[in-house]
Formats: sequence, C-alpha cells, structure tokens
Amino acid sequence: MKATIRLDKMLGNLGYGTRSGIKLLIKQGAVTVNGIAVKDHGMQINPNLDEVVLDGEKIQYRDTVYVLLHKPAGVVSATEDHRDRTVIDLLDADLTVLSPFPVGRLDKDTEGLLLITNDGKLSHELLSPRKHVPKTYRALVAGAVGADDADAFLQGVTLDDGYVTMPAQLKVLAKSNGEGAPTADEEAFAGEMTSAKKLVPQQEELVAHETLCWIELTIHEGKFHQVKRMFEAVGKKVLYLRRISMGPLKLDPTLAPGEWRELTEEELESLRNYRKDGLE
Repeated sequence: MKATIRLDKMLGNLGYGTRSGIKLLIKQGAVTVNGIAVKDHGMQINPNLDEVVLDGEKIQYRDTVYVLLHKPAGVVSATEDHRDRTVIDLLDADLTVLSPFPVGRLDKDTEGLLLITNDGKLSHELLSPRKHVPKTYRALVAGAVGADDADAFLQGVTLDDGYVTMPAQLKVLAKSNGEGAPTADEEAFAGEMTSAKKLVPQQEELVAHETLCWIELTIHEGKFHQVKRMFEAVGKKVLYLRRISMGPLKLDPTLAPGEWRELTEEELESLRNYRKDGLE
C-alpha cells in the first residue's frame, strides 16, 4: 500500500458507508484527523501515522487480512455462489469489506483448514503447482488400507484420467475391523475415528463395509478431488475427509466447524519464513 490514501476511500474500504454517505458525514464534521475536524473528503492521509476519528470512534486501518477457518461441510470454497452458502459468508462484515478469498478449495463436503486472505502474492505462492506445498488430510476410508497402499501412494498412483500423482505419504492411524490387538497408536486415534464416523453423511455406508480405516495422507499437489480419487485408484472409498494442515499452518483444534479466527503473529511469521525458505 502506498503511504497515503484519500480519507473517504479509507473509510469506504473499512465498510463505514457508501462513498456518498461518507462524504456527507465528513461535511457534517463527524470526522477528525489528528484532533481537527475536517471537511475535505478527498484529503490525503497516512493511515499509519494520522489519527482518524469518526463519531468518537478511533479508526484502525488495515489493508490485509489473514483468517484461519475450520471449514464445515455443506459450504463452498468460493467468494460468492447463487445456490450455496460460501466460506466468505461465515466471516464478519469488517473482514468481508476487505475482499478476502479462499486460498485454494476444499470440496463442499470436506471439512478442515482453509486459509482466507486478500494477499494475492501469498495465495499465488501457496497454490503454484511449482511450489508443491504439502497438504495433510485425515480421512475415514472404507476398505482395508495397508502397507501395499502406502507403497503405491509413495510411488504415485494413476487417477481415472491417466494422471500419475506425485509421491504421497500415507499412514493408517486406526482400524475398525477388530482384527488383531490394536497398537498403542491405534488406541490413541480410536476416539478420533469414532467421532469421524458420526460425521459421515450417509450412515448406511458404515455398515456396508466390514473394514473402516482412519488414515493420514500428505500430498504435494492439488488436483480436483485428489484424495478421493487416489483411494478410488486402489479400490477404496473416502467416507469423510478433513484437512489438518497446509504448509506450516495447522488446524486449530479449538475451532469447531464453521468457526474462524485471524492468524496469530507467530503463524504469520511462519508463513513468511516458509515462503522465503521453502518456496523460493
């Protein structure tokens, strides 16, 4: 952002009214700059140095926003949609006026971490196919996922359109077929798997399969429906899917689906360092 901005434009960007409405407020003396009432709506100010007050409220200006959202199922990853609710609809008005957009997409029925920002440069760097930013998912899968599948994913599997995926890292966290004594790790994830079962849209899917697996998968690209199609390539079916990380960002376990918060300074710094060290 350049050093100065028009007073009416700054207030408009922050959602304090239409341009004409803001001009009227300024003419009526409702706005002060550095303690002095102003009448010139086109006045150039430095929002980082000048103190702007509207009707007694000190205006805090910013031009970028970074939001960590736990995307719920049933909401589309878009800025607008004529049929469905979008992830932008979940945000407060003081953020939506900054024109944020989702960084990448999660399927409508997929939950989990979604970064929302208006930082186009950062978004491009995180989404560029050349960057191979890792994205980690946990999924409830119908079918016995085993070492053969992990080896196949590590080699790259052929999708239904002939595309061969990049190597991906697959781990089985828990199984529900009751075969053999569960390991300590499997017991640790058993509760997580039970919770995931309750989130499967069609519960009849659960009883139709003898074996269910709770898995973790890290991919380094973002093809359409990629995780689901990768498991279809090895004869399995994803029943529930949640993204838990993207690059250095991790899903906040305190956020329920549909909840969000702005990134902390530490998370922003991790993104900046990751962009600098891992993406260039």
